[in-house]
Amino acid sequence: MPFPMPTNQMTNQAPALGVDSKLAPADFPTPPTPVAEPPGRDYSVIRIQPIQGWVSLHLRELWAYRELLVFMVWRDISVRYKQTALGVSWAVIQPVFTMAIFSLLFGKLAGMHSDGLPYPVWCFAALVPWTFFANGLSSSANSLVLHQNLIKKVYFPRLTIPISAVLTGVVDFAIAFGILVVLMLWYGITPTANIVFIPFFLLLTLVTSLGVGLWLCTLNVQFRDVRHAMPFLTQLWFYGTPIAYSSTLVSQKYGAFWQAVYGLNPMAGVAEGFRWALLGAPTAPGPIFIASSVTSVLLLVSGAFYFRRMEKTFSDLV
Repeated sequence: MPFPMPTNQMTNQAPALGVDSKLAPADFPTPPTPVAEPPGRDYSVIRIQPIQGWVSLHLRELWAYRELLVFMVWRDISVRYKQTALGVSWAVIQPVFTMAIFSLLFGKLAGMHSDGLPYPVWCFAALVPWTFFANGLSSSANSLVLHQNLIKKVYFPRLTIPISAVLTGVVDFAIAFGILVVLMLWYGITPTANIVFIPFFLLLTLVTSLGVGLWLCTLNVQFRDVRHAMPFLTQLWFYGTPIAYSSTLVSQKYGAFWQAVYGLNPMAGVAEGFRWALLGAPTAPGPIFIASSVTSVLLLVSGAFYFRRMEKTFSDLV
């Protein structure tokens, strides 16, 4: 088969192949420049598998997602009061109506001891932190189930869900606390210097609500009947907390040791702490406060580690 000779583009004649022949650069294509092979790369294999045993809390990762936490808190607050007829008044109705009923039943009819203070304000001082605790407990216990679509689609620290559910109640607490201050002024009660300890008792309430909420929301993913037991559990805890009565009744009847045992209920120390710090009640910090603080911290730490241990099963069970 004859080899086709290149032609001159100007004269359309075949050029000579001798030494003296001159060819245009376009007549023969330029050979491609050899590309140097990339140097050898080290490839690492990443294996995704469930975490075994007890794991770290990864608090640094939780801090990296702090903006998400703030957004979720703001979203929950907006949703709570959206399209409501009474708005933020719901934060006041529950403790105020409970105080009115208790003042009638226990203050007037039963003549319950109130440490020498007006029973309505004495009772309301304990109802304010209790309402914050109960609402945070209920919201955090159902938080994972309510956010099941988000858990299945996007990765983020799951701890942000129950934490945001508890922090949402801070707004309600601030409103109810303002009503408490007005009620104190109505009865002519001046806050004592012990009011500086209020942030500590508020933190103790927050830690208790979050600690118990972590346990319940994790169990609620596995056993959905937890949500049915929540109202009954909250009601039992309410009557086991010195709200309608004083914890001094325990020490007077059974002694200081059993009062400290009674303080294993963290909300007992919170209720008496608010009365002592705001109203000057004689229930000064003692064994009941130490027992409440230790129990609250243990609930939070154990609940957080149990939450992290079971976190790998949330997407499958929720």
